[in-house]
Amino acid sequence: MTSSGPRSSGVTIYEVAQRAGVSIATVSRAFSDGAKVAPATRDAVHAAARELRYVPAAAARALAVRRSRALGVVLPHIDGPYFAELLVGFELAASELGFSVVLALDTPHTGRPSTVLDMLGRVDGIAFMARSAAEDGTVREVAALRPTVSVARAHVEGADAFYAENRESARRLTAHLIDHGRTRIGFAGTPEPGSDIGRRYRGYLDAMTAAGLRPGRHHEITPVEASGTALAEQILAEPGDLDALVCGNDEIALAVVARLTRGGMSVPEDLAVTGWDDTITARYLTPGLTTVRQDVAHLGGLAARRLAARIDGEPAQEPVTVASTIVRRRSCGCPDPAPPTASPTKESS
Repeated sequence: MTSSGPRSSGVTIYEVAQRAGVSIATVSRAFSDGAKVAPATRDAVHAAARELRYVPAAAARALAVRRSRALGVVLPHIDGPYFAELLVGFELAASELGFSVVLALDTPHTGRPSTVLDMLGRVDGIAFMARSAAEDGTVREVAALRPTVSVARAHVEGADAFYAENRESARRLTAHLIDHGRTRIGFAGTPEPGSDIGRRYRGYLDAMTAAGLRPGRHHEITPVEASGTALAEQILAEPGDLDALVCGNDEIALAVVARLTRGGMSVPEDLAVTGWDDTITARYLTPGLTTVRQDVAHLGGLAARRLAARIDGEPAQEPVTVASTIVRRRSCGCPDPAPPTASPTKESS
């Protein structure tokens, strides 16, 4: 049985200072208040710490003491419905198991890998959610010290991995657009390696290749509302380039449909649009948004339960994939599904 306790390399602050070519006081400031250290110096200290697998003293002391009954979650941001659902599912499962949740926002561009390292002393295990939440190297370092799981990102050795099924559903979704007679189909979203959107992009390419079609324009944009609106502005300025657009998530798709509609374009007549996530807004948008439903809250709950099991000493398991379902609405050319009918009520006598 794998131990859940820390594995210390015995690296000291003096060694980190020597490797980075700075004083120990500078190393201390880089971890306690990075804003007071020049960016280049701070980056050198963090790089040295990563290379030596150094854990700040406060966290190292906490690693040796009793469990905190807390689970850490690392996210790139908390904007949009996807991360909200993921976090709710995780927190509900953690609460049922008697754990609290500590949240940290971290991306490869913050210049502060210590955000995650500082969390180590306050939690019993950490879940990394989405590709842009910390570098893979940071995930490997944490997995060597604490039970670790990842959600919707490339599998890292030592960490349990959870995914929603993406590639095959994206292939079938794109093939459905082709069945509607669409041949100039573009893709919107940045396909980072190992990410959900990366797998969706591969599925889109699979369908285009199978149909003997050349992929349409690929708009590499971040999966947020503002990017979708900006893309719609571009489409309005240059109409006719595409007859369908596969969006990496609902947030992009909803913004595109709303802005195109206001700009006088008709969806799906002028441009068919699909999303991903089946958010509540997708059901009430006009036209209704064709999308892919995945139980994101369930995914978050699975990650929390698995992290708790790892803390109890269970070894890492093979990656787990949760099924996805295509939901067809009018934005792709299908008729909107009929609204549910209310059950008749009997009058009281």
